[in-house]
Amino acid sequence: MNAYVVIATKGRASIAKGVLSSLHGQTCPIEHIIFVGSEPADVAGLDTHPRYQAGTVSVVLSEAGLTKQRNAGLDLLSSMTRGQDPSNWFVVFFDDDFRLAPDWIAHCKDALLGDPQLVGVGGTVLADGITGDPIPESQALDFIESRLPPMVHTWSGPRRDVPDLYGCNMAYRGTVAGTDRFDPDLPYYGWLEDVDYSVKASQKGALRHIPECKGVHMGTSSGRTSGVRFGYSQIANPLYLIKKRTLPVRKGSRTLLRNMLSNGKNALFRNQSRDYTGRLKGNFMAIKDLFLGQCHPTNVIGLK
Repeated sequence: MNAYVVIATKGRASIAKGVLSSLHGQTCPIEHIIFVGSEPADVAGLDTHPRYQAGTVSVVLSEAGLTKQRNAGLDLLSSMTRGQDPSNWFVVFFDDDFRLAPDWIAHCKDALLGDPQLVGVGGTVLADGITGDPIPESQALDFIESRLPPMVHTWSGPRRDVPDLYGCNMAYRGTVAGTDRFDPDLPYYGWLEDVDYSVKASQKGALRHIPECKGVHMGTSSGRTSGVRFGYSQIANPLYLIKKRTLPVRKGSRTLLRNMLSNGKNALFRNQSRDYTGRLKGNFMAIKDLFLGQCHPTNVIGLK
């Protein structure tokens, strides 16, 4: 069963080189790795890595935006897998700031081989810098090698079927990835694009948390979209997906409320780890547009 990897990256070439090194050390062979940047600076230096020199890494450019960049990777992958049985290959999407244990790909492959009805796999997140302060590279390795205890996270616990997957580390069988694409109407950071994609994938088979697929999401803040844009997406994207019926109303409502409360609290206490003031401003801009009947994810394209 052939394994492929697609990584979208923007504005942090050194971080992207780190995930390539993490992939280079996998115990299970990876057929090909595709990096998708939005400009040459995003992927600078990747061509000096031994893996690239061996011809098993491709670097391509696409219009900026997580969903569009991942789609560009999937389009290239489609040409690579033409003629293959789609049930006999899979692709993993990693964020460029995700660092994986050496056997992540091996455990994912075993899970897919063991259950033909399984179409999507999500791994254990040992630590997540998105939910707090970013995690440095050296500390990520400490979590992976058990020198630090894992943090409490939604993506932990026993093997179980799940309704959707977490975008920093998620894999799909070719029966999904060969045809399905991410929604380009979720621009820039693509907030909740992982839920949208995986819920559609669940119509073709099971999605499962595989605890042995372990890694760390460093949550590196450089290269991410502006606080105002992200704050707008925190409101507009859930509403859009609720309308699409790929996000349940209850879960979407909880997400909206949690984001606004978090942004308000962190802005009040002047937490400088993220642009919470900008996020809160973006939240209110989206709510204003909602009352005007103009709220849509693509509105962030015109924001600073």
